[in-house]
Amino acid sequence: MKIIGFVTCIRSLIACMALAYAGLVQAQPVDKTSTIYLNQAWTAQQRADYYWGSQGSALISYDIYLALKLPGSNEHFNSASHADQVGLLMGPPDLKNNPDSLPVGITKTTVSSGQYTGVYMGMTCAACHTGQVQYKGQQIRIEGGANNRLNIVAWVRSLADSLNETVTDQARFQTMFKTIQKTNPAISEADLKRRLIQDTQIVQAQVKYSFVLPSLPGPGRMDALASIHNSFTAINTGELGNIYPSLAPVKPPFLWNAPQSAWVQWSAVVTNPLSRNAGETLGVFTRYDLKSATPEQGLFDTTTDIRGLVKLESLLKVLAPPKWPEEILGKLDQDKVMIGQKLFVNHCQQCHTTYPYRWSPERAPGKRFIENAIVPQTIVGTDGTQLKGISFNPEPVIFTGTLAPYFNGQAKVSNGEFGQVIQGKIVAKAVNKAGPFSKEEFAEMNSYTNYLNEPPVPSPQDSYKAAPRDGIWATGPFLHNGSVPTIYALLSPAAERPSSFFVTREFDPIKLGINTSVVNPQDYFFDTTLIGNSNAGHSFEKSYSQTRGNGVIGPELSAAERYAIIEYLKSIPNEAGRVTNYGGPANALVANEDKTWFNFKHPFNGQEASNYVRSH
Repeated sequence: MKIIGFVTCIRSLIACMALAYAGLVQAQPVDKTSTIYLNQAWTAQQRADYYWGSQGSALISYDIYLALKLPGSNEHFNSASHADQVGLLMGPPDLKNNPDSLPVGITKTTVSSGQYTGVYMGMTCAACHTGQVQYKGQQIRIEGGANNRLNIVAWVRSLADSLNETVTDQARFQTMFKTIQKTNPAISEADLKRRLIQDTQIVQAQVKYSFVLPSLPGPGRMDALASIHNSFTAINTGELGNIYPSLAPVKPPFLWNAPQSAWVQWSAVVTNPLSRNAGETLGVFTRYDLKSATPEQGLFDTTTDIRGLVKLESLLKVLAPPKWPEEILGKLDQDKVMIGQKLFVNHCQQCHTTYPYRWSPERAPGKRFIENAIVPQTIVGTDGTQLKGISFNPEPVIFTGTLAPYFNGQAKVSNGEFGQVIQGKIVAKAVNKAGPFSKEEFAEMNSYTNYLNEPPVPSPQDSYKAAPRDGIWATGPFLHNGSVPTIYALLSPAAERPSSFFVTREFDPIKLGINTSVVNPQDYFFDTTLIGNSNAGHSFEKSYSQTRGNGVIGPELSAAERYAIIEYLKSIPNEAGRVTNYGGPANALVANEDKTWFNFKHPFNGQEASNYVRSH
């Protein structure tokens, strides 16, 4: 903690020096009350369902959350100003769907039966996967985009501090009690105190054990795999020897076309959406029991809401990527677009698809899924810290504790085995509680991954997914760890990229990404020399013909060529509100029949490309 505090002071000093001496432009006044919504094919009701639909997250009691105040202040924790400070977005006023004015991705969860019966505040994927582009004082909402301003560590820490002050300060506790009593006269001081203490302990455990940080990740990034691991294998089991540091913060991937895709996470962890989404709920504070003696006594109980997850996934199936708003961000140069498209085909398309994409063979009749290149880290050369984390360690390093009987008595197993068995039992119990589901419903919930009774698809090793480019203009900064501020820098030789920059909220429509010259004192200073922050790889170099691979993916591009590719990326999608058909088009381009596809030319893990794709 002392090291982190020292680093924070140094960064603050650097930020002040930059503002005072570097001649950086101050940001223009921002209208935070008005948001521009693009046509991404969602209705207002679908947007509200995504923003505030529960996944079962149950971090603290809902009445406590609404009455909670920030430390040393009369300002409520659930205020719009605090939400803005930590980077949570606000939705439009909505008395029907959001009567308590919750930020986007903060939800009310009602559990009507079982050991967790109660009403809670929780978080959903919308908090991290809703973006906003800020340009000249205007706010442009990007549904399903990456929230590059959310500082989840700051949010959790401020929640812990607020709860702790209320527990320890009797006057603040009495103020909370009287506030809640106005709407719930039957509440007792003893019940409120009990729940407040329990909630405080839960949040403090998250701060202490889930986010074990050598340096602060800043806004728009989190090491979700590590924090989920620590919560799942350590906090909830009581086996604190399973805690590992969070060394690899990454940005949330955008979610348009996610349900249509074979892989979603950067490191292609899992292809089954039910497992993927249930695992995500473990990271956004669902409650689950890994300490009871038997399932009959509550073991594997969870607040994870399977039907809520299915509904959110169904919303994403009809989400379109955002079209560049020329009336706000500037007219496109169509001549440059045409030139850029040709350059994109030559230098980018073997890995990155664009509409109408490459597709898998059918998993079930009429059900194909978007295939993107899975590129070994040794080739693309981007920061490999995530791939070295505990989530990918095949060795038996996880203490099983009281759960050892589920592993034939083994005291230690691999992280993958522990997750597969224990998460599998949690999900199975939750599915059984939420059911029954028809065969077709269950098949779709699992993206038809086991429809043909084939063996599970093994996760790729030491590789990253090359995502589609439609709508990429709205998702900066770039690379999986957000270490490159603009597309222009990404198309440059790695040595020419900034080694440090401020993560601002202002958009750069020219170089395409975040405008690093418009700085506020609170902006995060991104240092690419820190662990997990490397901006190496994905580089375009003069030496390409001799050094291709090992991070060099293309020849050096002139400034004009870079700007032409940027103009093309702005132009896709070329149609607003265009939703990709779930299951794929009738005339799908099948990836393993496309000789230009990266994984056709570079079979994965020694398999022939056709066998690799067919296994999806």
